[in-house]
Amino acid sequence: QVHFMEYGGGVVQPGGSLRLSCEASGFIFSGYTMAWYRQTPWNQRELVALITYDGTTNYADAVQGRFTISRDNAENTLYLQMNSLKPEDSAVYYCKRRNYDHDSWGQGTRVTVSS
Repeated sequence: QVHFMEYGGGVVQPGGSLRLSCEASGFIFSGYTMAWYRQTPWNQRELVALITYDGTTNYADAVQGRFTISRDNAENTLYLQMNSLKPEDSAVYYCKRRNYDHDSWGQGTRVTVSS
């Protein structure tokens, strides 16, 4: 069974940094494009960043230059380094295989950027 477990969120001041992690299981992690998404109570879930099986990355305009997605295929783990955080980055962050709508979402990890 495909499973995702996100952690690393917390409360941080504007301009601060956080590193999110996502442990994946139930599939061959190294063979898939992985992505981070985020959701606020008033917005639909949106794509934040993705990384292909061979390491090519792509970012939403809102986080380009501030966030870095990476992966450790040996550990089946996805990361999101978030720097220069802004209040509008506050959301619950999720990881998932890209374009696999039938995968269940994990519980997510909450990021709150506030002074």
